[in-house]
Order: sequence, then C-alpha cells, then structure tokens
Amino acid sequence: MSALCRFALITVLLVSLSGCAGQQSGSSPSLYQRLGGQAGIHDIVTDFLINVADDPRIVGYFAHTNIDYLAASLEQYICDLSDGPCTYEGPSMARAHQHMGLTDASFNALVDNLQQALIARDIDTGARNALLGRLAPQYNEVMRDQ
Repeated sequence: MSALCRFALITVLLVSLSGCAGQQSGSSPSLYQRLGGQAGIHDIVTDFLINVADDPRIVGYFAHTNIDYLAASLEQYICDLSDGPCTYEGPSMARAHQHMGLTDASFNALVDNLQQALIARDIDTGARNALLGRLAPQYNEVMRDQ
C-alpha cells in the first residue's frame, strides 16, 4: 500500500472515530424529559382525560370519579414511571381498578385515548412506544379483579 493510500485511510478512520466520539459524549434524555417534563405530562393527562370524556365507549367508567384526584394521580404515576422526580403514592393498579368490570375492549379504548393525547402533544414515536411499553406490564394488575 502506498504512503498516500495509508495516509488517506488513516485520515478517514480518524474522522470517522471523531464523529462517533461526538455522538456518545452526551447522555440521552430520560423518558420524563422526552414527554416534556412535568408540564408536558400535565398536558398529556389533560388531553387524555378530555379524550376519555368524549369517548362513549368508556366515559361511563368515570361517571363517579373525582377527576381532579384522577388527574393528579395519573400525572404522578406517569412522572414516576418515566423516571421523573415523582414517587407514585396512590393505590396499586389492581386496587384502583378492582371490580370496575373492565373488558379488553374498554382497556384498548383507554390505550387509544392515551395514544391520541400523546400524538396531539407531538410526542415522538419512540417516546410514545417507550411509555406504552412501560404501561403494558400493568395490564394483568388492572384486569385482575374484573
């Protein structure tokens, strides 16, 4: 290999490596940050509850619910779940949903409403999927006493 070719190859490798180093220098934002922090989560929960109120498939489940308490609990739960500075202090998912008579269809409608709230707030697909992925394992707890 000629000296010129070796020099060119070394130059290309150094440029490539410096680009990689620059990409790894900063840590990626937490899910909490990607959701917009506390203000973003507040807006997501507000939009979500408006969606639920407008959804005839599931609005009846919330007829006797203290919406202010529910909103605050959801904000705290999502904040905690997304690695934010909150600690969820509400009831377990099993206790909070016991004997509500939820069905797979009503559960799916709730997820649809959450997804629409996330989309309305321009939450990127990766963050939406990350949040839904963290919520999905709660399905068995939510549906346990149905």
